[in-house]
Amino acid sequence: MITKDMTIAQVLEENENCAPVFMQFGMHCLGCAIAHGETVEQAAEVHGIDVDALIEALNKAE
Repeated sequence: MITKDMTIAQVLEENENCAPVFMQFGMHCLGCAIAHGETVEQAAEVHGIDVDALIEALNKAE
């Protein structure tokens, strides 16, 4: 299960199919250094994204 306190890198390690979900939400820098230390919640805040909607979509990615 993906949670908002996971880093973007951890999410992608758990499920590589989440990459398109991040892209759909306008988060395109999945391989940058910040993705390895920034939580999903922090990234959503910076990008003005509803973190709960993002988490829901990430957990539905197959």
